[in-house]
Amino acid sequence: MGRTSDAREKILEAARSLMEMRGYSALGVAEICRTAGVPKGSFYYFFESKEALALAVIDEQWTVQRRHWTRVLQDGAEPLARLRQLFADTEAQLRADQQSCGTVSGCMFGNLTLELSNQTEAVRRRLQEIFEAQVEMVDSVIIEAAGRGEVTVPDTREAARSVVAQLEGQVLFAKLHNDTSRLSALWPNALALLGARTTARTPAAG
Repeated sequence: MGRTSDAREKILEAARSLMEMRGYSALGVAEICRTAGVPKGSFYYFFESKEALALAVIDEQWTVQRRHWTRVLQDGAEPLARLRQLFADTEAQLRADQQSCGTVSGCMFGNLTLELSNQTEAVRRRLQEIFEAQVEMVDSVIIEAAGRGEVTVPDTREAARSVVAQLEGQVLFAKLHNDTSRLSALWPNALALLGARTTARTPAAG
């Protein structure tokens, strides 16, 4: 195959799949190209290094996730129902991934944070930006819930950070135990973190 227009997408897809299964450090360019079905020269035509590829994979993954988070968290439902739906969708996606490949893959951003944050500065900075964007999105929902008197937190931004950290932590435990039932604690824990006053009235996630 030459340097065709779809070679870059094939490399990105192969890298994403391999990184989800085995992480970043264990992968070599040759294996990525072999999985993608493209010659090694195509890799260096599109990416100057494996780090550049990792950043591209991260950006592509975040584009998809950010679109989904935006749709769920801004869909017009009550704020706590939106947050609960985000958790339900996360659990459903991990369960689908487990059924597909036999293991809980976890969160790519969390996995790479654990693996690379002390090794690759460019990746560390990009992951910081992504997690801060997630916190900001959750913060907007918490501000709305606080305005309705549904939660009681002294600092909505820090509460949002705790909610995102709890989400990442429970996903990590699900990966560690290869058991998506570990995610069942997400919602009650979030309510506790937020000092929710309307637990009984919060609509179930669809």
